[in-house]
Amino acid sequence: MRSASVHELKQELVTLPVEALTDLCLRLAKYKKENKELLTYLLFEAHDEAGYVESVKKEVDEQFAQVNYSNLYFVKKTLRKILKNINTHIRYTGSSQVTIDLLIYFCQSIKASGIPIEKNPIIANLYKGQLQKINKTLSNLHEDLQYDYSKAVAALEL
Repeated sequence: MRSASVHELKQELVTLPVEALTDLCLRLAKYKKENKELLTYLLFEAHDEAGYVESVKKEVDEQFAQVNYSNLYFVKKTLRKILKNINTHIRYTGSSQVTIDLLIYFCQSIKASGIPIEKNPIIANLYKGQLQKINKTLSNLHEDLQYDYSKAVAALEL
């Protein structure tokens, strides 16, 4: 079975009545956790982006509290898990500003946790990759916002 393009899906959805759209949304939410999370964000949290960012930051703090520091292997695995969670939330918002906020917070949390970034090349590359992603996204923002965030990014450099 081939998937329809987004344009074809949009044309078909426009023709459907409201009840049918509701049924389709509920059916989508029923089968995939990610679809349910996206629908939850769009319905309940999209109007308050700042509150959403704060809730994600609290979630990141909780995950950093559970990091097993006994071995750098476990630290690396946990950092990847946290980053995967952050990237999922970033995808939901689709906002460059939220992307930068959350990635800066992730990098600040790594530095504050005392993880020896330079001892493990994988952790160092993960950290540097997030800095590159921040800088790339930063170049798409308005100049005033670029200036504000550039100070925070400069403090994260190794």
